[in-house]
Amino acid sequence: MFQAHIKEKTMHRDVHLHTGIPMYEFLCCTLAKESEGVVESLNYKKENVGVLLLNLGGPETLEDVQPFLYNLFADPDIIRLPRLLRFLQQPLAKFISMMRAPKSMEGYASIGGGSPLRRITEEQANALRTALEEKNMPAKVYVGMRYWHPFTEEAIRKIKKDRISKLVVLPLYPQFSISTSGSSLRLLEEIFREDEYLVNMHHTVIPSWYQREGYVKSMATLIQSELETFQKPREVMIFFSAHGVPRAYVEEAGDPYKDEMEHCVRLIMTELRLRGIPNDHTLAYQSRVGPVEWLKPYTDDTIRELGRRGVKNLLAVPISFVSEHIETLEEIDVEYRELALESGIRNWGRVPALGCEETFIRDLADAVIEALPYVGAMAVSNLEARQSLIPLGSVGELLATYDTQRRELPPPVPVWEWGWTKSAETWNGRAAMLAVLALLLLEVSTGQGILHQMGILPLFH
Repeated sequence: MFQAHIKEKTMHRDVHLHTGIPMYEFLCCTLAKESEGVVESLNYKKENVGVLLLNLGGPETLEDVQPFLYNLFADPDIIRLPRLLRFLQQPLAKFISMMRAPKSMEGYASIGGGSPLRRITEEQANALRTALEEKNMPAKVYVGMRYWHPFTEEAIRKIKKDRISKLVVLPLYPQFSISTSGSSLRLLEEIFREDEYLVNMHHTVIPSWYQREGYVKSMATLIQSELETFQKPREVMIFFSAHGVPRAYVEEAGDPYKDEMEHCVRLIMTELRLRGIPNDHTLAYQSRVGPVEWLKPYTDDTIRELGRRGVKNLLAVPISFVSEHIETLEEIDVEYRELALESGIRNWGRVPALGCEETFIRDLADAVIEALPYVGAMAVSNLEARQSLIPLGSVGELLATYDTQRRELPPPVPVWEWGWTKSAETWNGRAAMLAVLALLLLEVSTGQGILHQMGILPLFH
């Protein structure tokens, strides 16, 4: 959709803005040697090209855990409050982060005392820069994290210092979601709108790339390799575990994440069957948080169900992640593995995250090269005329629609609705949310209480 939209929009221009060459000829000449991994356009060599990799971020030490969680839960794309209660976003984030920090610290301690996400992402950035150089496209590659260092703002300062003139923004989330790529792009757009240099810098975004051949083949290769470690590879159930999102994001706010995830799994399984691997497979969603209802089936429930069905061999595939971090190293490798063994599954395996797998990195380099003809700049006539950071069709429209709809959307599981629910977990979570909101409202109105004593609400003394 992104390529078709931009190509159609761009073709209506008579000539390329910098070269004066008819746009059709320019694009054909630029992309003619993509199959050889070579771009010969002198225009790009004269430009100062940059690539910005966006990712979640993670605490590097145990002391970082609580402030990292605060940054996470202070994001309105992660926790959506009713409009009248949005002034509580930051106090609520601080409360939740302090309550969750001890448990989260245990998890990070079990994987070495911190997240490896920054190290791995920087390794991917270095590998991508090397791959681009090998394809005759020198570029500087930057890393911008959403919730921890190096923050997106830090990457932007480096981009400005290096005087980058063409920037490709590449979220390291294969599938697009409002809560991942969408949140990072929303922040980036806010930064761009406040800076004249960034407004005028030519840029584009690759919103999702799960359907790319290199990604699909890389995932299939990793799965095939891990299947061979089982005594009976044909009897192994391939278990795709994706990071979950609240169900309302998909059903009410139009998030394409579920559709893209299911399509991604179909593409990988098609590739495996072409290789003579006919194994059964299933898809479930992990890492749900809070009282709201998330995408189903849940990973833990699915593991128990597979055990009841007599499945003895299970290969977990972390389909949302291209880097190892807490949700692969602790949640999957420890929690879900233990649950699988308790449920009667005898043989457990897990496909590693892609990391710097060569085919994957080279395909990301191809994606960057293919995106370069479509870079553009924001309009600068006045603030109101500035267009979206995302000049590629559906993503900007999706975020705008989400902004409009979420002002009227109820919480995914209505907080104020009383009565029996589908699960005790939902009911208990609903009661807990009511208690938290009541406590916050009481303390905000009185200016005293346990939260003030703990220093959680210093602004309301």
